[in-house]
Amino acid sequence: MKVQNNSRNSFTGALNNKYLLKGLEKVSEHGTSFAAGTSLVMSLSVRPLSIHLTPKTEKENKQYASANSICSGLMKFAVVEAIALPLENAVKKIDKNPTKYLKATTIQNLQGNADNLNKSRSYKFATQILKLSAGFISAVPKSMLTVALIPVVMDALFKSYNEKNKELSEKPIPRNGMTFTGGGNEIVPKAVGKILDWEWLQKIVNKYQKDDKNIAKHITATTDILLTGLSAHQINSSSKIKENRKKALIYNNIISTGITLAGGYAIDKAIKSKTAKFIEKFSLANKGNPKLPKYIEGINIVRPALIFAGIYYGILPIFSTYLAERVDKTVENRKIT
Repeated sequence: MKVQNNSRNSFTGALNNKYLLKGLEKVSEHGTSFAAGTSLVMSLSVRPLSIHLTPKTEKENKQYASANSICSGLMKFAVVEAIALPLENAVKKIDKNPTKYLKATTIQNLQGNADNLNKSRSYKFATQILKLSAGFISAVPKSMLTVALIPVVMDALFKSYNEKNKELSEKPIPRNGMTFTGGGNEIVPKAVGKILDWEWLQKIVNKYQKDDKNIAKHITATTDILLTGLSAHQINSSSKIKENRKKALIYNNIISTGITLAGGYAIDKAIKSKTAKFIEKFSLANKGNPKLPKYIEGINIVRPALIFAGIYYGILPIFSTYLAERVDKTVENRKIT
């Protein structure tokens, strides 16, 4: 019995470890930044390596796919951060002083039966939606900049790239000023407060607050679908990407997104019960902690982010790059015949 108690105490200690709690709190406050940072690391390392290992695929198709991965990661981090950081900091300000930014009726409606607004599930759900929406809002500029940057990366990294594209020396890489925090600016928190004051939004979050554990997954999936469609259009319209490489690159993006979403939802569903049990134990270990809702929000952001990133950047590239080329050649052969 003593061994079991020690084991239980050790497990409980791991669940309320101060570093773990601090990390989850940061993820809760900067969920979009966490997702963008994860994508950046994976798109610059794991995905290009996986693409390079793809068998029976033309070298230049691999190069384009790798360049697309690198550009996508860079642009997602830069553009999303430009929108995400001000939003995240605005929500943090509202967390600390809700009466300054929200109407009394808004606080009452969102707080419900909770002890205070920060413990309210409806409020956390509403602010989580707003923070995670940064990726969706930034989809258009991110897609345009990604495709514009592909020839530049091709020219810089791959010597076999067509020499006629060497004039692309003006690299549209965002300057440091693009990422900002909105420090003492009150415009963004006041704007976010106005959005939270919308009665129809309050009714929606109060109705669907129990779906808070899935919102990160749904917004990520919707954003990926939008980005894939926009990227396909931008690639097809680009005069800087070789015509005979466009289709394979588009097919690669479509196949990658489709399989990632299907696999991500399937895996997430498979581990859903285990995650619920973990959150239950985690909640018991941190019972009475006023920041518990933030920690749980962090867990619900980390789970889908790591699952989707693992599939999209690690496992999938080998299959999508190979399949994209096969589909491209099949379509071209049918046109010829």
